[in-house]
Amino acid sequence: MSGAAAAPAPDPMPESEEAVQDPIEETAGPPDAMLDNPSWQRVLLARHPKRPQATDYIDRLFSEFEELHGDRAFGDDKAIIGGFAHFEGQPVVVIGQQKGRDTKSKLYRNFGMPKPEGYRKAMRLMKLAEKFNRPIITLIDTAGAYPGVDAEERGQAEAIALSLREMSGLGCPVIAVVIGEGGSGGALAIGVANRVYMLENAWYSVISPESCAAIIWRDAGKAPLAAAALKMTAEDLLALSVIDGIVPEPEGGAQNDMDETASALKETLKKALSELGQLSREQLIADRYDKFRRMGNVFQEGTF
Repeated sequence: MSGAAAAPAPDPMPESEEAVQDPIEETAGPPDAMLDNPSWQRVLLARHPKRPQATDYIDRLFSEFEELHGDRAFGDDKAIIGGFAHFEGQPVVVIGQQKGRDTKSKLYRNFGMPKPEGYRKAMRLMKLAEKFNRPIITLIDTAGAYPGVDAEERGQAEAIALSLREMSGLGCPVIAVVIGEGGSGGALAIGVANRVYMLENAWYSVISPESCAAIIWRDAGKAPLAAAALKMTAEDLLALSVIDGIVPEPEGGAQNDMDETASALKETLKKALSELGQLSREQLIADRYDKFRRMGNVFQEGTF
């Protein structure tokens, strides 16, 4: 690939500065609950309206980005952006979930909640990466897969399941980074990787705090309590060996210095690519398989 770098397709310009409320309401809870609950503070920082999104990192970390569109079956899902690029001179494929910031771009990106065609587009790009032996870097930032009727009609569950299956057998290095929210199967569908990292103020969980609280206590207002119980922060998941490392953020969150955050992420990606570049196709598949088989093995012999 040659020529000038192509920036990701910009989100539509806002018609006004009017904000749009995200599908998952940012339930702050009582002030004392937030002050004494670092897990909930992290959730709110992950949802900060000015937090860097996938296109911000693509602009800062990758050159010669060429976006590819469509799943070759139904259409192009704007909640997932991806294509060929170069990272520090190395050809890669980068895929990210994009939320949007203002009224029009949030609607355009469907609040970062992919539909089946989004996951099928991502898988099409991953298969191209495998064919040309390019590492894959995914940037995860979604409250979850889109739960609408149209997505279900087009096979949302099947698309996610197929993505999980196909990613587990990819013969090229795969690196996933949770840059904001990592909600359930919608995040995991592009997160079956050899190395999984989280930004310091990101969260990654099988369910959002609001949904968990609504199910357990019949009260979404208890989301801060659910956030603490779910062990969804980077520190919690590193201790449980669900992730492989934490990317530091500036004091107060990544939105306070996008360049510094991108620089820290660059160093993490460089190290991971160097390590994985030494492995053969068979070793990469075995490494990924072993990583995920170890998850959930929390009991030791003699517990019972």
